[in-house]
Amino acid sequence: MRLGRDTKVDLLLSVPLFSGCSRDEAKELASVADELDLREGTDLTREGKPGREFFVLVEGTADVIRGGEKIDELGPGAWLGEIALLTHGPRTATVTATSPVRVLVITDRAFRQVVTRIPGIAIKVMEKLGDRLSADQSEELGAKN
Repeated sequence: MRLGRDTKVDLLLSVPLFSGCSRDEAKELASVADELDLREGTDLTREGKPGREFFVLVEGTADVIRGGEKIDELGPGAWLGEIALLTHGPRTATVTATSPVRVLVITDRAFRQVVTRIPGIAIKVMEKLGDRLSADQSEELGAKN
């Protein structure tokens, strides 16, 4: 069964990247979010390859592999590919479905179309990314001390 618009909005607002957005802004993002069903074994991302999509895992599980080592396991509500919304840089990990999965996907192109109409979304997303980078740096510094 396909997700309704309100369910998509709620899912997107639950993602820290979009948690600063208003409900109306999230509705705009939900309108460009495609819902896909993928088979077990499907790579959502490939380490080192350019990224062009952002994913929210709705159902199923996936493994995150970096440098040939499993570093995480994702389940419903997990999200990945935020860097792809802002840059065409290489993926930092391979993410492979370990079960059939349902995902919401926002392409970089669709995201840019929305933020062209509603620039405030981009500012809120960049603030959340900045918060995440600051937290990551703090954790790194703490690990070195």
